[in-house]
Amino acid sequence: MHLTYITDGIAAHFTSGQGGKACCISLTMGKIHFFVIVLMTVILGGCASLPPGHDFPKSVSLALADPNETRLGGKFNKAAQQHPGTSGFHLIQAGADGFVMRMQMIKAAQRTLDLQYYIFHGDETGLLLTRAILQAADRGVRVRLLVDDGETVAGDEQIAALAAHPLIQIRIFNPLKYRGHNTVLRGIEFSVNASRLDYRMHNKLIVVDNSVALIGGRNIGDPFFQIDPKSQFADDDVFTVGPIVKKLSMTFDEFWNSTLAIPVQALSEQKASLGALLKLRQILKDHQQQLSENDVNYVKRVSTGQPFNASISNPFFLTWASAKLVYDSPYKKKVQNGDIVGRLLQPEVAKVSAAVQSELLMITPYFIPGEEGMQLFQRLRQRNVGIRVLTNSLESSVMVPAHSGYMHYRIPLLEKGVELYEVRSFLGDTKGSGQTAAISRFGNYGLHAKLFVFDRKKLFIGSMNFDQRSMHINTEIGLIIDSPELAQKLAARFNAMVQPENAYRLVLRSSSPDDCPHLVWDTQIEGKDVEYDKEPSSSEWQRIKVNILSLLPLDDEL
Repeated sequence: MHLTYITDGIAAHFTSGQGGKACCISLTMGKIHFFVIVLMTVILGGCASLPPGHDFPKSVSLALADPNETRLGGKFNKAAQQHPGTSGFHLIQAGADGFVMRMQMIKAAQRTLDLQYYIFHGDETGLLLTRAILQAADRGVRVRLLVDDGETVAGDEQIAALAAHPLIQIRIFNPLKYRGHNTVLRGIEFSVNASRLDYRMHNKLIVVDNSVALIGGRNIGDPFFQIDPKSQFADDDVFTVGPIVKKLSMTFDEFWNSTLAIPVQALSEQKASLGALLKLRQILKDHQQQLSENDVNYVKRVSTGQPFNASISNPFFLTWASAKLVYDSPYKKKVQNGDIVGRLLQPEVAKVSAAVQSELLMITPYFIPGEEGMQLFQRLRQRNVGIRVLTNSLESSVMVPAHSGYMHYRIPLLEKGVELYEVRSFLGDTKGSGQTAAISRFGNYGLHAKLFVFDRKKLFIGSMNFDQRSMHINTEIGLIIDSPELAQKLAARFNAMVQPENAYRLVLRSSSPDDCPHLVWDTQIEGKDVEYDKEPSSSEWQRIKVNILSLLPLDDEL
């Protein structure tokens, strides 16, 4: 395995061999830095199979046994009885709506609150949600928060202070030993213990009182709620009630009680204390006052109770349909290797995809089909099934390595008759984008949603990208919902997003019948058709990077 990190002007190249042991370290830096790195490699190199704190004592806990005793449980149990065999669903496409719904759900909690996220940032919306979680615990709600450790940045660790509250438990999924944010040191540990640390929990789920849930692709952070001018990630959630919620809670319990979920108290530098909790309370209070002074509209919207109150009072808010929960076991790697029996998400989605009769629509930020994906598309095209895919363009992508892997598949896909669209970072029309024209004008738009529509009759919504990492490495979760009504809503969103003013349509062109076809990007700017024969990018340096990375055999990791 080869990893290169460049941070603060320090370049480091690592080559690690079988079992994650460092074979070669070549560094360009001062002697002090060199010896620190060597020391850290020795310290962090230990056992690659078990996370730090795996032997820390922890209790087993489960979802609320009788949710009907709560206001939400009683309300939606009656509604579910009127729709036997189905659950209720409502799609949430706008980023700000996704934030508001989470805040209102937390505020409505009476007994239990379970949250499971790949990313939980300590930024503006992250602090607001943290405050809401703390207030829920203060009024007697038991809180369980499970967060992955792969993408934490400085400031995120402040949520650890919540664990000092007697009703809040925090666990970290598959944590690193090193608890700081130096990218070189984190990179070393990832390299040395790659066989363990490459395995991440990518799930996104919130369940209140084991009665209502929100599942989809959004992490916790300003970009995911599309309010950050520097970066906006279009995504989707589905609010759900009915029998499917208890199944979602069971998946949470499975992850929460797994050996990979480590209590935050077991991690030396993140031990919670009453002093740390008091300090966090003051930070949250000051932050709330600052927001009030700045008159933030989406914060005001939380107090209106919408859209959450509509889910309780409006009978037309929810679409009732049958659905199947698909998810990976927390021990996905062992299940794939045949070591244990457990659930896997990808085969279930592949089965539904293979059964499509007329049309498959896909929205995925990272699109690396691999051999099995290409075989699927080949079989579908042999039956004249229409396949249309919307993914990120180079200019809208924040993951250049992922784009470098995708580049290899474009021409073969187009030759098979697959339609490819790449979203632009600046939208000409915000319809279907999930955000306002005001925020779109900054030109930092990108996809993060993971949505598949099958014959406009069924849909998949969840955390799984159509790439090799989601299929075979990270744990994922999602719902396959049998609802023509919701499927057609997503199809309408797809059609809005692939309009020429919002996306590039990839086409193969050739100057003459004897010439090899080459890629062009067709789009529309200010009402005029435009064709690019050079890949649109945010900068020339971005284009150079992606072309260099495309030479490396990275597909299995992307």
